[in-house]
Amino acid sequence: MTDRSKTARRGETAFAPSPTQLRWLRRGLGQAGGKLPLFDEKGRKVSKRTVRSCIEKGWAEPWFANPLKPDWLVCKLTESGRNALTAKAV
Repeated sequence: MTDRSKTARRGETAFAPSPTQLRWLRRGLGQAGGKLPLFDEKGRKVSKRTVRSCIEKGWAEPWFANPLKPDWLVCKLTESGRNALTAKAV
């Protein structure tokens, strides 16, 4: 078993966010509409892998296309993402 905690909701088993995913998702809590940052606290671009995995798990969703940088994925926190941030490890 991995070091990730499992959480159960409505008969489903899902993994809790990793520490990297948690740091990114938490930053959306204080933003209008739950907008998630494109850059981390040190000014580095957030990993595409982190963004994609959070989208796949339903914790984040694409929000809108960035016309200046079409390869950048602007996302927002979902209700499921908010729940994952507050869920207790089982």
